[in-house]
Amino acid sequence: MGTAWKFGHDVDTDVIIPARYLNQSAPEFLAAHCMEDADPSFAKEVKSGDILVGGKNFGCGSSREHAPLAIKASGVKAVIAESFARIFYRNALNIGLPILECPEAVGGIEAGDDVEVDLTTGVIENRTKGERYQALPFPPFMQELIKAGGLIPYVRGRKKDA
Repeated sequence: MGTAWKFGHDVDTDVIIPARYLNQSAPEFLAAHCMEDADPSFAKEVKSGDILVGGKNFGCGSSREHAPLAIKASGVKAVIAESFARIFYRNALNIGLPILECPEAVGGIEAGDDVEVDLTTGVIENRTKGERYQALPFPPFMQELIKAGGLIPYVRGRKKDA
């Protein structure tokens, strides 16, 4: 359960983490500058478990992996959007950042709403408004990958089990 941070359509990777900060890749450094050009208070006020909500084409622009890494390192539990740029979508999963496409949730959630996301079922609950939305849940394999923290930790864990 967390607070919703809402942004609009076409949030590009340079808005998520401005290029002027790409000289470092430490997650905590990136988190300190996440979304600062869109909302200067975000990095200072976001709490672990909060939910980021965007419109259409979230994560468009360059293919930098820094963008989902900055979001994940800021403590955001999941990103909900109407749609994601394909490269951002893949980069998010590669680093274990849960992302859900659900236009109904985006339309119903307002900034500051109390939102809970069940990544296993895809159920998104807006506790402020008493509304529930259904996103397509990830298949078990992808849930394991996200739970492991991304593709590399997932593969390392599988090698240990083999």
